[in-house]
Amino acid sequence: MSRTYKVLTVRQPWAQLIIDGIKPVENRTWQTDYRGPLLIHAAAKVCRKTIEQFDLNPDELPFGAIIGAVELTDIVTRHRSPFFTGPFGWVLKRPRAVRPVPLRGQLKLYEATLNLRRS
Repeated sequence: MSRTYKVLTVRQPWAQLIIDGIKPVENRTWQTDYRGPLLIHAAAKVCRKTIEQFDLNPDELPFGAIIGAVELTDIVTRHRSPFFTGPFGWVLKRPRAVRPVPLRGQLKLYEATLNLRRS
């Protein structure tokens, strides 16, 4: 059964680090009043410096697809995570992976109607 979800596109490997529960906060220059379920879309573009920093294999990462879901619980201007650089930190809880669903990414927070299954 299809459902409409809020979606946020994040470059790899940051998207995977969020879904793996390693990165609990996503930095943005803007905020939203929305709180609740949020799908994480892995962008088609990659942050090569971060791939090298975490010694990851880009061939093992999904791109251009929904890869998981989180709960957006708060937006803060300070956070204890070493990943926080601001100015706004989107606090993400309860990450869970889904089977990758190809989707074209968009800017800002957007909606997509999908039928998702956990991986």
